[in-house]
Amino acid sequence: MAESVELVAELRRTNGSRAARRLRRQGRIPAVLYGHKQETVALALQTEDLVKAIRHGARVVDLKTNGNVEKALIREVQWDHLGKEILHVDFTRVAADERIVVPVRVEIRGTAPGVAAGGILDQPLHTLEVECPALNVPESIRVNVSELQVGGVIYVRDLVLPPDVKAMTDPDAVVVHVTAPVAEPEAGPAPAPEQAEPEVIGRQREAKKEEEEK
Repeated sequence: MAESVELVAELRRTNGSRAARRLRRQGRIPAVLYGHKQETVALALQTEDLVKAIRHGARVVDLKTNGNVEKALIREVQWDHLGKEILHVDFTRVAADERIVVPVRVEIRGTAPGVAAGGILDQPLHTLEVECPALNVPESIRVNVSELQVGGVIYVRDLVLPPDVKAMTDPDAVVVHVTAPVAEPEAGPAPAPEQAEPEVIGRQREAKKEEEEK
């Protein structure tokens, strides 16, 4: 489970895309905090601190604003079109005794023997919706494929989840499977090339036709 980290935030007095660009040039990220039927608060955080927390897998953070500390879930991170820079972050207030529904990354572990036999490993499901305690959000859901043969399938219902974690995704959804390789159709015999009519026979036919027309 990812540990909570503390992030210092300051209240934002201005909104809009121009103000957001100005903040990012100053090394800060615009953000909002909402939930628990309280007012939505516009915030700004240091880019370096926020990036470090996200890269270390933090899901729940302690937001410290004007001396007040609130538990908050990183609900949504908006990246630029290259996926390199954070543009905006949404935080949701959470309580220690609260259960929440969040998407969690699915992580494949091991090597499927079916792949060594020529099969193809396919992972249709890359994130799993789970319900869990707000302060114990899993960093990932690990799936062991070390016994998966060609034709083998692991469904959501087959996953071994951490304590107090419940899958909310369809239990019959395919997480990962090994499919047989598609055989390429055999090439048929090439058609025989058309043979040109001998020139001498062609001339004889033309002469015969001219004689019949006289």
